[in-house]
Amino acid sequence: MINLLRAFKPLAVDFLSTIVFVAVYAATGDIRAGIAVGIAIGVGQIGSIFWRGKRPDLMQWASLALVVVLGSTSLITNDPRFAMVKPSIGAFAIGCVMLKPNWMGRYLPPIVKENVAEGVLIAWGYIWSAMIFALAFANLFVALTLGPKTWAWYTSIVPLSAQLGLFLLQYASLRFTVRRNIRARLAPAPAE
Repeated sequence: MINLLRAFKPLAVDFLSTIVFVAVYAATGDIRAGIAVGIAIGVGQIGSIFWRGKRPDLMQWASLALVVVLGSTSLITNDPRFAMVKPSIGAFAIGCVMLKPNWMGRYLPPIVKENVAEGVLIAWGYIWSAMIFALAFANLFVALTLGPKTWAWYTSIVPLSAQLGLFLLQYASLRFTVRRNIRARLAPAPAE
């Protein structure tokens, strides 16, 4: 279980501002408060990375840009429809970033990189991208056709559930592949 949580941590950190935005909005019903807290966390995370003497990678910059630019636009326009469509815009941008081969490399421990074919890891990246695009289209549909109450339910449950489900599927698959490949490498050669 500890390995599972360790594997999930970088993804949760990258999307922390989005997670907090949804949590604050769900708890208070105040989209402005959710956006403000999300922006503060996003900026704080990038500041923390620089403070530790490191450089943010593409996914971290993309996450910050989505929070600051789209969040600020939501605050300026004060239009709930824009706020409801905002996750789709963010998901489309993230889906595009995920089209870069081997974007998952920073999330994977060395044992996975050493024991799973690069093509398999790249394929998992494209699977993630496809799912994010599907969630973006689904959010757009819900936001524009089903109203704010349904959208609030949808955005609080469906994207996180879908991503957690795919994460668990990928984790189990890669864990199985790593174990199988290590066993095969360590197995004694058949006697002739």
